[in-house]
Amino acid sequence: MADTNSNKHKFFPSDQKKLLKSIGKAALLENLRKMLVIRNFEVRAESAYLHGKVGGFFHSYIGQEAIQTAALQVMGPNNWWITSYRCHALALLLGATPNELMAELYGRAAGNAKGRGGSMHFYTDRLLGGFGIVGGQIPVATGAAFTIKYKKIKGEVAVCFMGDGAVAQGTFHEALNIASLWNLPCIYVIENNSWGMGTAVERAICVERLAEDKAPGYNMKGYTFDGMDFYNCYAGFQHVFKEVLETHRPVLVEVITERFRGHSVSDPALYRSKDDLKECMQRDPIITYQQSLIDAGMINENAIKEMDKFERERMIAAMKYADECPWPDPITLEEDVFAP
Repeated sequence: MADTNSNKHKFFPSDQKKLLKSIGKAALLENLRKMLVIRNFEVRAESAYLHGKVGGFFHSYIGQEAIQTAALQVMGPNNWWITSYRCHALALLLGATPNELMAELYGRAAGNAKGRGGSMHFYTDRLLGGFGIVGGQIPVATGAAFTIKYKKIKGEVAVCFMGDGAVAQGTFHEALNIASLWNLPCIYVIENNSWGMGTAVERAICVERLAEDKAPGYNMKGYTFDGMDFYNCYAGFQHVFKEVLETHRPVLVEVITERFRGHSVSDPALYRSKDDLKECMQRDPIITYQQSLIDAGMINENAIKEMDKFERERMIAAMKYADECPWPDPITLEEDVFAP
């Protein structure tokens, strides 16, 4: 198992007690609901895949929910958001409904991309897409940041999520170089979940700290967050967002996390032991977040169970909705296709 413990990475400082007070009960409970939405969507969608309802690829975000939930809580939806093929969570956080996303997975006409994109290509008004090509989203995010600067738009940034495997791609180097050279307001977020497909990160990347070691080469600041801790992610994104808005400079962030599934549903993840997986699942970001709210007297276990049950039933209903949606008419296949 890749070594991503805190002895190797010094996380951005955060104070959970202060954040509990400053964020407020209503927002904290809403973020719990959002993480349960993501978890239940992924679990039910994965089940649909295994039952042959979903084709193509399927990359689960289970275990990483705290990262993007915290980012959206801090920065709000009115920025440009870009991510990889592990895009279900970000689409849900940006307002896409479980019905339209499940229908997209099922390849139906009512889907988020009319049944044409599948699992890796979700969109919203502010989500520029999930990208199936490793690192393909990084230049797009850089272009979005250029648009913000060119149009002199205030209070906005571009936020680009990528996996640790994308750091070795040429697009990473080229995009970060031009973003720094041109002073573009982009936050590049490496979600280091320990494995680039089945390769441990230390066997693929030549530095230990993906942001703090690489950022100086692009004349950027680099930060490291604990992706299993909502509060650490919140504090980190809060600092970075403010910094980019003030300096109009790009920033590189590494978030140390764990995925609880293989690279995709078809990956049995035999490269890590059951004991390693069990150990990392003890730091489930949703469970630790729930406990923090219980300890603060904001919610009890029964209320959490009811919230989880409600979201589980919503996802089961979304599966039924998707299954009953019509297939796309083949005559529409060439609609919306751009060809020079």
